[in-house]
Amino acid sequence: VDMEELLEESGKVIANMAGVEAALVTPGCAAAIALGAAVCMAGDDPEKSEQLPDTTGMKDEFIVQKRRRYKYDRCVTIFGGKLVEVGDEENTTREQLRAAITDKTAAIHHLAPAEKEFGSTIGRETLPLAEIIEIAKEFDVRLIVDAATKVYPLNELHKYTDMGADFACYGGKYFGSCNSTGLMFGRKELIDAALLHSFIGFETSQYRTIGRPLKLDRQEIVGCVVALREWLAMDHEARASEQRRKGQVIQCALKDNPHVTMEWDEGFATLNSGLRVTIDEKALGTTAAKVTQSLAEGRPSIIVQGSGNPFYLAVSHLGDGEEEIVAERMKALLTG
Repeated sequence: VDMEELLEESGKVIANMAGVEAALVTPGCAAAIALGAAVCMAGDDPEKSEQLPDTTGMKDEFIVQKRRRYKYDRCVTIFGGKLVEVGDEENTTREQLRAAITDKTAAIHHLAPAEKEFGSTIGRETLPLAEIIEIAKEFDVRLIVDAATKVYPLNELHKYTDMGADFACYGGKYFGSCNSTGLMFGRKELIDAALLHSFIGFETSQYRTIGRPLKLDRQEIVGCVVALREWLAMDHEARASEQRRKGQVIQCALKDNPHVTMEWDEGFATLNSGLRVTIDEKALGTTAAKVTQSLAEGRPSIIVQGSGNPFYLAVSHLGDGEEEIVAERMKALLTG
């Protein structure tokens, strides 16, 4: 297959399905963020792309709210960008953001809000996105939104570009695609520039552009298209109902044990639904850490989130019938 053609045509199909102007399959959300940063610094100039990560003569600063720092924001630095914090641990004001924008500002980087992700509160709002977009447009700087997990409700797929973000980046694994895939959404001229900076730009042009390490295979690209099509057509109420059923199987296995409490947690966007398990360590003569270790060391290995009391068992990751295996193991470990 002609990889350049496959990337361009798959982007058109995905954009049409998601309701955005243009799209590009990337090797993960982090790669989408990195490519977006390259576009913000070098535009559609291939010679500047060759110069990266040397950013001499380019805008190379990416503003992030201090309250919203997280480990993936460093993706904007991969091709030479520099992070600039604004605000403090509690909040960011409009005045602080406006003052932070200089002639070196390439873009503002923003983590899409999420009230609860894997038990974290990192996604809580400080300066709202709508206000950030307003300020970004006032100063004519780009805005990159890390929307990795924001694939449900389905309008989240076009929400951020509809609001005015220049790039919205998603993780393919969250809608059932390969773990190694992601999506970049944005205006056509920006996605075209990202293609230039990507591995395919390196391979098909005369320029040694920056994104050669971010290579994709044809199976990943096709898989991403198919997975998104299935995700958009899926009965998500049925998906959530099936998750609750699996949780009930595990709960029922221990319903007569007074020393174990299991609380159902719907999880963010039903992508991480599961059971919060609390045990009476004294009554059972064991600790939550020992239980989670035993689950992990068994065959098959059962991995939970956390090792403290409570710990979290994400049933949304279980295949058909695996809830029965978990229920039997939990019962064996926590009975008597």
